Amino acid sequence: MLRIFTPGRTRRALSAPVAPVRRDPRLVLGVILATYLMIVLDASVVITALPSIGERLDFSPAALSWVQSAYALTFGGLLLLGARMGDILGRRRTFVAGVALFTVASFLGGLAQTEAWLLAARALQGVGAAIAAPSTLALLTTSFREGPERIRALAAYGAVAGGGGSVGLVLGGLLTDWISWRWGLWINVPVGIVLVWLAPRVLEETERRAGRFDLPGAAASTAGMTALVYGFVHAAEAGWGDGVTVASFATAAVLLVTFVAVERRAAQPVTPLRLFADRGRAGAYLARLLLVGGVFSMFFFLSQYLQGVRGANPLQAGLAFLPMTAVMFSTVQFVPRLSARWGDARLLVTGVALALAGMTWLSRLGETTPFFPAIALPLVVLGLGMGAALAPLTAAGIAGVAPEDAGAASGVVNAAQQLGVSLGVSLLVTVAAAANGATTGRPASAALPPDGAARAHLADSVATALTGSAVLLALGLAVVAAAVRPPRPAVPAPRILEVAR
Repeated sequence: MLRIFTPGRTRRALSAPVAPVRRDPRLVLGVILATYLMIVLDASVVITALPSIGERLDFSPAALSWVQSAYALTFGGLLLLGARMGDILGRRRTFVAGVALFTVASFLGGLAQTEAWLLAARALQGVGAAIAAPSTLALLTTSFREGPERIRALAAYGAVAGGGGSVGLVLGGLLTDWISWRWGLWINVPVGIVLVWLAPRVLEETERRAGRFDLPGAAASTAGMTALVYGFVHAAEAGWGDGVTVASFATAAVLLVTFVAVERRAAQPVTPLRLFADRGRAGAYLARLLLVGGVFSMFFFLSQYLQGVRGANPLQAGLAFLPMTAVMFSTVQFVPRLSARWGDARLLVTGVALALAGMTWLSRLGETTPFFPAIALPLVVLGLGMGAALAPLTAAGIAGVAPEDAGAASGVVNAAQQLGVSLGVSLLVTVAAAANGATTGRPASAALPPDGAARAHLADSVATALTGSAVLLALGLAVVAAAVRPPRPAVPAPRILEVAR
């Protein structure tokens, strides 16, 4: 393990508390949410642009799928290390470094002239996101007092987490249609520059803890999650029985078991296993992975349906998700009031149940299904449910966490979300292909030729994938119902999710 010291400072000085200064909460929340939105939407901003990217840079269908996977692999694999960096080096400092790296990578990606160039830039974006993302939730937790103030901030954060994907689809389609796919990456540059300038003036620095980087644990977790995600991605291209797929899953299992063994012995683990000792918190992590996996897969496949079956252009496909986005962001405004009246546990279960109903309805689409009401209304129901569920689900992931574990807990929340994106899409692409007796050399977002047989086949594939999304949401509902219960009447509690102890 590597001990971190700062020249000219004693260990005692490193751990001295930073004098609290109350900053403008609107600016604090604005910086945090703008950063998180930029990070989240970059997972989806390329979806509606993939056909254009493939044509301009001469990607093969299989290679094109890595435009998204390169980002997801490094983002999901390095999140826990990014969380630990914030604890040791200071969360504001880590936040600024991550945003700066993300901004540079976005600029380089927009300049890409070859496949390798773009994929390397997308991977570097993922590294920057992994460094910055855990600090967003940790800074939110330390900047807003527990109770109604924090639940309002978490409601906005949850809306960004859930709605950022659909915003990315709209933005990517708009920029691809009006200017170029490159602006889907370049749009981050001016935003990132402003955030790097503003963050030190708005955000408070957190206490820097003299400690150690758990390099063995970080290496095992990063490599293990990367192997797991790669296994699902490769299975979508080559099948579950392929030797590389099997080897990837076997490697992931060995590495993740090694990670757990290392963390049990480490003096300062990158991911304290005590975070998973609470059943409600562990359930929140798993439920988040399942819910985000189901919803993001819907974005992926429904965009394919709209372009390949209905003949929509990228902008029209992106705009089709506006009903869901609008309802989700509107619902967020009522979450604190609903939480006070119903309790967070009941609100969470109700929200997930609504989302499941919307996804089940949407999975019944066919080749001639009209957009209204058979697609638009299910999206509205889905947005209503996710808008209600994400804030209490986020609160459950950090509830009862000690201040020294806040960065690690927020890292696990974000890791669950990003892994849900990667694993959900990869798994359901494979499921859809197997159900229709075909392989998926073509990425899910690339439209098929507009002949009748291809459109019918694509519609069936998308319906199968959306059924899989509904199954993921049903599993998420089961996890929430098993792990969450209403607050005990005898114990006064703040307005965050009460979980089983």
